[in-house]
Amino acid sequence: MRVRLVLAVFTALSALSATACSTGGRPAALSAPLSAASPTAPVIAPGRPGEAARTLGADEAATAVPTPTANAADVRYAQDMIVHHRQALEMATLALTHAGDPTVRALASRIRDSQGPEIQVMSRWLTEQGMRLPDHHTNHGAMPGMATPEQLGALAAASGPEFDRLFLRLMTAHHRGAITMSAEVLTNGSHLRIEEMANEIATVQAGEIRRMARLLASP
Repeated sequence: MRVRLVLAVFTALSALSATACSTGGRPAALSAPLSAASPTAPVIAPGRPGEAARTLGADEAATAVPTPTANAADVRYAQDMIVHHRQALEMATLALTHAGDPTVRALASRIRDSQGPEIQVMSRWLTEQGMRLPDHHTNHGAMPGMATPEQLGALAAASGPEFDRLFLRLMTAHHRGAITMSAEVLTNGSHLRIEEMANEIATVQAGEIRRMARLLASP
């Protein structure tokens, strides 16, 4: 499932990038993590439509049921994504007063409405794991898609159509960075809740990238 989703997202974005070069809702609530299956308890796998459920053997169940145990990749993803989201909220907040196009303001509002609660979920998860929360002065130079201080300054100084174009370009790059980070944790992470979060972020932000590409292409 992880591989199919990541391939689908990157294939769609690659096609979108090619088009851009040639032409110039809110996430669902996350479910609680599954408890680890007892070594002696049977694990029932539902069958496909028209097929009966079947009981998995111990070895098969170990690979079929995602582990609720976090590893370093999960922790780093949550910490880094909180910082990543904070910058998106900063840009989206600017759009509410600087954007000229009401569609851009509506998009910025949706970004705030989705990423604000995601920060809360990831912060709560880190606390549950006994891990530190990132402070507001965390160095984010290595995170993909992050805007530089100079770019943020230019965005804050802009307004109207100039702001709209710069916001859409910066937020598109920012979303692509979040998708890259999500793809990495889907490959290297192990915790079910982080897998769910990464899948949701990749899917939602890929859809927003497509909407921003249409806005950039419009006259």
